[in-house]
Amino acid sequence: MESLVEVQRGAAAIKEQFLTTKEKFHEFLASGRLRQSTDEADGDSEEPSGEPEQKRVRLDSDGDKKKKKRGQNKSRPHVKPQSYEDRRLCPSIVQERDTKCFYGEKCRFLHDVSEYMSTKAADLSDQCYLFNSFGWCQYGVTCRFAKAHTSPELKNLRNQDLCRRSTDTVRNLLDKELQRRLRKKQERFPGAEAYLKTYAGTIFHSKLRFWSVLQDGADAPVKTVGPITDTDIIKLRPCEKKQVDFRDKLYLAPLTTCGNLPFRRVCKRFGADITCGEMAMCTNLLQGQTSEWALLKRHASEDLFGVQLEGCFPDTMTRCAELLNQNIDVDFVDINSGCPIDLVYKKGGGCGLMTRTSKFEQIVKGMNSVLDVPLTVKIRTGVQQNCSIAHKLITEMKKWGVSLITLHGRSREQRYTKSADWEYIDTCSKLATPVPLFGNGDILSYEDAMKARETGVSGIMVARGALIKPWLFTEIKENRHWDISSGERLDILRDFTNYGLEHWGSDTQGVEKTRSFLLEWLSFLCRYIPVGLLERVPQKINERPPFYMGRDYMESLMASQHVDDWIQISEMLLGPVPKNFSFLPKHKANAYK
Repeated sequence: MESLVEVQRGAAAIKEQFLTTKEKFHEFLASGRLRQSTDEADGDSEEPSGEPEQKRVRLDSDGDKKKKKRGQNKSRPHVKPQSYEDRRLCPSIVQERDTKCFYGEKCRFLHDVSEYMSTKAADLSDQCYLFNSFGWCQYGVTCRFAKAHTSPELKNLRNQDLCRRSTDTVRNLLDKELQRRLRKKQERFPGAEAYLKTYAGTIFHSKLRFWSVLQDGADAPVKTVGPITDTDIIKLRPCEKKQVDFRDKLYLAPLTTCGNLPFRRVCKRFGADITCGEMAMCTNLLQGQTSEWALLKRHASEDLFGVQLEGCFPDTMTRCAELLNQNIDVDFVDINSGCPIDLVYKKGGGCGLMTRTSKFEQIVKGMNSVLDVPLTVKIRTGVQQNCSIAHKLITEMKKWGVSLITLHGRSREQRYTKSADWEYIDTCSKLATPVPLFGNGDILSYEDAMKARETGVSGIMVARGALIKPWLFTEIKENRHWDISSGERLDILRDFTNYGLEHWGSDTQGVEKTRSFLLEWLSFLCRYIPVGLLERVPQKINERPPFYMGRDYMESLMASQHVDDWIQISEMLLGPVPKNFSFLPKHKANAYK
């Protein structure tokens, strides 16, 4: 069949009247741009990549087969948080404290409000989401919406009625005193120490018996660790721990970078039942790192919430579990045994735990001994592509005392280049009984969810599907396709930015941090194809969207996989980007084969 463009193999089937070519698509978007782009014309006939020249993916140096590294932006450098203001106002002035600045003359921040206002970037709007929601904005004159709550004398205003009604919506904040004890290594972990002594004693006794049998064939007397205390005797039995009903729930996967608190709030609105924080490194939590503890924050709307820990040693994981058990409010704790990235795998964490069964068992039993909430585990089918080991591991984990197992139907080697193996997930779900097992992989429509439920899984975990279309949870619960308009999708992004300003701040740094996370999310959202444009419904997660024209300009703009177009969308919500702003997405749109 002749068509406007030649559709590549693996591309989604879109109605012919909407198909177009790459050149016409970008020409159409350029003609409707709301911002001037005079600086972009450099005479190059090729489509710009949106990446700085030095950050482009390099090809192999040899002249033979030159193959690009796929999937991730391998050359993306690790950069420190960027400052978008030359001089920042001292927190003591922003918060209008009665006391003088603690650092006095040595303080590196500005103390003159008038001087700061002369260099501050223009306000983005005369309405502040934080002031309208809570009656007070803690960022005062530094807020990029300060017109809404600043007096002519540059004083921060309050709406006392709203202030009285508003309550704390975020929990699991890091206490400063706890952070000080962690940094000085003064925090004590009695439960973890008791387990680790038992664990060390078990290893010592087994080795001692082994060598004594070799020498004289007799068992050596077993040496006790120490006196038994009330803590050892009075322990919570498994039936006395907090019980969570996981069955037949929709579980939003813990998504690194994109699975932040504002995004989880969006998914909760659309019907996600279970949410989980981003993967947190247990060693960083034990050191009291503020950025790592931020991953544990819980919004009031998250009624069934857990945190995910990554680690590879029984001592650190057990101590971290006890630390969280005593200091934060969660419904369950999850062990990450599925992370495929090299940084985690090579040190024995993530997928590496699946091949270290003895260490894995010690971690699970140690964490279980100090937790008052259920312990769950997320795994993959295995490490190698054609060597699945999850079924062997699941039968062991039932004995270890896990409360829920989540199985991603791919191996570490596969990443996302093959479809998830739901037949294998079905087999494993039967082996896991009576422990509930959730399946994960390739859920992008309610039909996909229905097929998944035909297997023996107790529930479904949604990961990339939620990033591509967060309203997927509503579709699954209502058994329908939602032909969502571009205006409704823009409203979802507006809600995300409002939640982001509440979470990261409404000053310049907070606005740009919200923008960067919005752009990371847009790198997934652009893969969505509106239902009304599809030749056959539903869209499959591994089908590449061809170039197509939307039913309006915004729908076409949202279909672009060009970084500059994502930035244009962000400017509609958060104003123009600073002059020194740069963005390189973490992942490429490369989950297709």
